[in-house]
Amino acid sequence: MIDLVYKCKLCGTCCHEVPGDYVKRIPIYPDEADKMIDIAKERGVNFKIIEDLVFPDINNENILVLTYRIRLDNETQGCPFYAKSKGCTIHDMKPLACQAYPLALKRQDAFNFAISIDPLCNFVVENYDNLETADMEKLRTIFKEEYPKAEKFYRKNKKLMFKIRKLEVTNQIKIPHEISIEEFNNYLKQWSRKEITVK
Repeated sequence: MIDLVYKCKLCGTCCHEVPGDYVKRIPIYPDEADKMIDIAKERGVNFKIIEDLVFPDINNENILVLTYRIRLDNETQGCPFYAKSKGCTIHDMKPLACQAYPLALKRQDAFNFAISIDPLCNFVVENYDNLETADMEKLRTIFKEEYPKAEKFYRKNKKLMFKIRKLEVTNQIKIPHEISIEEFNNYLKQWSRKEITVK
């Protein structure tokens, strides 16, 4: 346990869809999405995203987009930037969620997140007994490069939630706190999108 330090095994578990009903989320912010789309165009890579965390704004009839997620419904069922031989091919430019992996943000509710460890990561599976008993300080040591990224990811999400709440309090937007699936789906079909970003 003393010398345990996370090292990516390049297995691609984090980059691929998981069999079954679980839908993998690789969330990316709008600015990250723009960069990845540009890289995909340059390389001729078939890269697709879908809206992930969104809120309907009934004041302005907009869908507020906070994050997208990488679509994994392709022939490899994985991120098109993953290569078996070397793992991530955009390592220096990959999204914050990928930089923090196997630490992840777990959504507790619409406005709150906590940092968790992805149990599907092969490193985590192999070292589960040690990780299960590790306290927060030990996790910072084991995931010495990933933990600061997870904290940055967490802070960015908190800033986004704060921005949404501030826009609500100042009556610039209005997010319904009770909404039917049918209403929400109609809004998604009819309303234009507005990306919400923070630095």
